[in-house]
Amino acid sequence: MSTNNNRLVGGEFLVKDLTWENIFTHEDFSEEQRMILESAREFIDKEVVPHKHQIEKKDYALIQSLMRKLGELGMLGISVPAEYGGMGMGFVTTMMVCDYISGATGSLATAYGAHTGIGTMPISLYGTEEQKQKYLPKLATGEWFASYCLTEPDAGSDANSGKTKARLSDDGTHYIITGQKMWITNAGFADLFIVFARIDDDKNITGFIVEKGAEGMSLGEEEDKLGIVSSSTRQVFFNEVKVPVENLLGERNGGFKIAMNALNVGRIKLGAACLDAQRRILSNAINYSTERKQFGVSINTFGAIKEKLADMAVAAFTSEAGAYRAAKDVEDAIADNLAAGMPHNEAELKGIEEYAIEASILKVWISDASQVSADLGIQIYGGMGYSKEMPMEAAWRDARISRIYEGTNEINSLLCVSMLVKRAFKGKVDLMTPAMNVANELMSIPSFDVPDYTELFAQEKEIIANLKKAFFMVAGSALQKFGADLEQHQQLILAASHIMQEIYMVESALLRAEKLAKEKGEDAAANAIKLVQLQLFKSVEIIKTEATRGIVSFAEGDEQRMMLSGLRRFTRYNEYPNVVNLKTEIADFLIAENQYTF
Repeated sequence: MSTNNNRLVGGEFLVKDLTWENIFTHEDFSEEQRMILESAREFIDKEVVPHKHQIEKKDYALIQSLMRKLGELGMLGISVPAEYGGMGMGFVTTMMVCDYISGATGSLATAYGAHTGIGTMPISLYGTEEQKQKYLPKLATGEWFASYCLTEPDAGSDANSGKTKARLSDDGTHYIITGQKMWITNAGFADLFIVFARIDDDKNITGFIVEKGAEGMSLGEEEDKLGIVSSSTRQVFFNEVKVPVENLLGERNGGFKIAMNALNVGRIKLGAACLDAQRRILSNAINYSTERKQFGVSINTFGAIKEKLADMAVAAFTSEAGAYRAAKDVEDAIADNLAAGMPHNEAELKGIEEYAIEASILKVWISDASQVSADLGIQIYGGMGYSKEMPMEAAWRDARISRIYEGTNEINSLLCVSMLVKRAFKGKVDLMTPAMNVANELMSIPSFDVPDYTELFAQEKEIIANLKKAFFMVAGSALQKFGADLEQHQQLILAASHIMQEIYMVESALLRAEKLAKEKGEDAAANAIKLVQLQLFKSVEIIKTEATRGIVSFAEGDEQRMMLSGLRRFTRYNEYPNVVNLKTEIADFLIAENQYTF
């Protein structure tokens, strides 16, 4: 049951401040959750890491075998209700398992995510009781594996434009599906396919459950991919495939809704799936930089290497903070919906949908951070980083896909702003009041009082509050200028979205560190505090750039000068952190620990 009475609704982080008491962090896992975490980590270390070289040789059978073992451990049924053979755990635990199962290799991470998320979840949330009883126990235990067939040659981001067709048979007992799907994960060993097709000339697509071996269904060859090479990825062809009418999933015309809600879950879980990858990349880089000697000393004594290690640690800490903040919000929303009398499937759907903005933010920010960390890891390894013998080469290739699937990062960045505007029009988030307040503040004389920064994070909180003002200055002015035509200005929307993303993530990191300091003491939180100071410095610089790009694209003359002056006010430090010293101290701590330990 939810106990967080001060939970912010989706997108509300821009207009209301959250206190540290109301954020869930990586440090807040229960004893039961930590036991599950250790079980997942032990499985990866014993069953996956020793076979990474084999995984990089397109060993699809090995991935299938590992998936089977995960089923035996119960890891495939974490979120499946207990009455259908699963563990029925909450959303935080689901995210946590996805996190720690996904770190060692993208091939297993992709297979796991596709099966447990977009493969199993549509049946759990939209299936009839008969469908749930028939399929979920097999999917929860790994007896069967699931696949998700949405993308087509001409239907990627525009999912509802698919050309796969379905028609009802003359006797009314079957739907007959004809069409083609591509980039289908787990296709090579899946027993069940969630397939989307348009019935006759319906406006929207409809979902169907299609079992392996259906007459007329065939598979293409395994795709030859840059990364996730042992993840089965094939085209799936449907030639007059008969599907029993009882296998229609959800409602006719309701497939687009299923697809979008599946993607919301997929996006937030994709953020989680990039977390342990960052930890392992960083720990490997620390180990290598200690062992590698140049000019008679370990390369981790060089400032250029220390800077990279610190940057990777900042990204990992911030990624964790954002992911688990949102996970608990979703879990609490689900609990609140259940308490209000909603059926479980509807409560979960509404809870996930509530935080669709945050899901897209996490997908974009963390997948970008994971890619950068892998790139820095290769650089630390130097020439050896380019070798397939070392872990960084595969980590970099695997990280690249995360910025593409579950909707490209560009699509998700655009969605962040469009969903926020829609929520404002529906009265769910008040954007007008803060936008008007910022407009009035721009016309006022700024205060020249010397602030008191004796309280922990006093300056940082003030800056984050001002960064929110910078967002409203840019986004509010752009919306006022272009109105409904704003969607035609994608580069401007992307700039506003990147500001949103930085605000959510750095605020999450600050609240995590503040909670640690309040509960364990500032000495125990000393390194977390440094990480936040470094992340905020970076976020401020990003927001300066993005806001300037936006302002000069639509404002001119006095208006432009006033807004640029406001931006300087909203991104100003009174006391700058010593970034070089902070990075050195963080790196020295990591080197002493010889791993990422936050």
